[in-house]
Formats: sequence, C-alpha cells, structure tokens
Amino acid sequence: MKSTLQQAWRTRGLLAYVLWPVAQLYGLLTATRRWLYGRGLLTAQTVGVPVIVVGNVTVGGGGKTPLVMALVAHFRSQGMQPGVVSRGYGRRGSACQEVLRDTPILESGDEAAQLKRALDAPVFIANDRVEAARALLAAYPQTDVILCDDGLQHQRLQRTVNVVVFDDSGLGNGWLIPAGPLRQRWPLSSQSADALVLHTGGKPAFAGFTSKRQLADAAIAFDGSAVQLQSLLPTSAGQGTLIAMAGIAHPEAFFEMLIARGLPILRTVAKADHADFSNLKLQSLKLLGEANITVLCTEKDAVKLFDLPQEPSVRILAVPLLFAPERAFFAALDRAVTLDRS
Repeated sequence: MKSTLQQAWRTRGLLAYVLWPVAQLYGLLTATRRWLYGRGLLTAQTVGVPVIVVGNVTVGGGGKTPLVMALVAHFRSQGMQPGVVSRGYGRRGSACQEVLRDTPILESGDEAAQLKRALDAPVFIANDRVEAARALLAAYPQTDVILCDDGLQHQRLQRTVNVVVFDDSGLGNGWLIPAGPLRQRWPLSSQSADALVLHTGGKPAFAGFTSKRQLADAAIAFDGSAVQLQSLLPTSAGQGTLIAMAGIAHPEAFFEMLIARGLPILRTVAKADHADFSNLKLQSLKLLGEANITVLCTEKDAVKLFDLPQEPSVRILAVPLLFAPERAFFAALDRAVTLDRS
C-alpha cells in the first residue's frame, strides 16, 4: 500500500483523483486548526529560548534527523548549548522523558536514540513538544536554543523559525494526503514563524537554500571503532559479501549513495521506515554458502541492529549521512536566532 501511494503521489492519476475528496476533508480540518491559532482561540506556547523546528510538509524523510545533528554542531561551534526535543516516533508509551544512551529503543524510538548516541546533548521526547521543551530546560537550564526534530505541524510550540526540508521528490503532485504527499498546504502562508527552505537533494524543484548530502568516509562498527569505506572496495580483501540494508523513508537513496562510492553491494534489503528489528536474527541475512557478510546500514537502523545479539560472521557497519548546508543558510538561521534572543 505504501509503495502504491508513493507512486500515485508523483502524478495526478486515477488513484489520486479517487482520494482527492478525502484530501479536501483533511485540508479543511488542518485549516480550521490553523485558523483557531491565528485568531487566538488556541495559543502557541513559548518556552523562553529560541526554538528551531526542522520538519517536512511532505510525508516521508528528507534528512531531518541528520540535519538536526548538523545544526547542533553549528550552534556548539558558536559557544551555544543546544538541546533537542522530539516526539519519539515508534516508541512504546507517550510519557515525557529524557532519552539517555542506555534508554531501550522501545521506550525512545529509533530517531531519538540515534540523536542521543550521536550527540553529547540533552534529548527529551513527548507527544507534546511544549512539555518536552519545558522538561529539558528544567533539567538543563543552561540550554540556550532548542531544536525540534519534526513537529512542523505541532503548532502548540511557538517557534523562532521553521526549517522546511525537501528532497528530490519536492512537492510530488502538490495535493494533500492521501491524494498527495502534502501534510499541509504549501507555501506556509499562516505559520507563526518564518520558514527557511532547505533542499537536501541534488535537484531543487523551487527556490530555497541547498545542502550537500554525502556519506561519511568511515563507517561505525558495533564496538564504536571506525572502518574506512575505502577498505571495503573491491581492491581490498577479506571484507566478505557486502549487503546494504535500510529501514528509512527512501532506502533506495542510501543504496545509490553506497554504489556511487564504488562499493560492491551484492544485494540490498529495504525495510519500512522505523521498521522493528527486535525479532530479526542476523544470521537470517546470510544466504546459503555465504561464510561472512558485512551489512552496511544507516545510523538510524544501527541503533536497533546493534542492540541485537551479535553474530561473529555478520558484521554490522553504520554509515553516517552528513549534511553541509550552504553558508547563506546558516547566516539566515543565525539572524533569526539572534533577533529572538535580543
């Protein structure tokens, strides 16, 4: 069903037209909610520090979580102390809590776990991002900027600026879900903050800032050691069969980046976004006759795969995805944060 919808969202075909009436109802409900906030009948809550929301207007990925990681590094380079809030998508339960390095994935969700394990920064999750932000500031009062991973449609949290992320799929057919990929109408004519558009793909469909997206030169092993991708090239010996595995919104993009680096990927394993790997047996990834395999995955998948009982003949390597937004983007973001702090 997901694959069928994604295909239908590229054009305004028969299935999109069939779903169009449902999309109008969805649009009416979301527009009503925005109207209530615009008229002050519902009130967005401030938390006392600048808030940057990184999100999508479309269903799926685009690189929100790696971008949040890049923004944390940016603010730290300026001497600031950022914190991160998120919904904790896919977790068991809905309570507000801090995510620690040893928090079980089932209690944090994969993206929140990825953020915590990659960053030395406080990470709090809650369905209500306002509650998460206030809990973070109460526990870490030195925090002077908050990054919200996803939450563009969570209007209860007053934000300084929205960073709206687009990949190469752009707006698709331009219709609201389920007839199209849009979570809300574009452009954001009634948002409570300015929006910075950042294109993370190589083919921007409309105006906005751009960001280079590339794989890191080294993958991360189960023990935390670095493994150079160069050592996995065909000229190197002993790495075993290479398999690419991803449970993200667009796994094909990850596979293509690995192949573009010259890695001899024998086969790919695409899983659903936020796939549950808790019952996966690593040995099941091997085919008959394969003695050793190396599985290349995303950091988001690795937080779950590393929690499984490890097999000596199955090596899991997480390949980080790095974002490098253009300087003009950071300049615009810094201006918005500086104005809010003043």
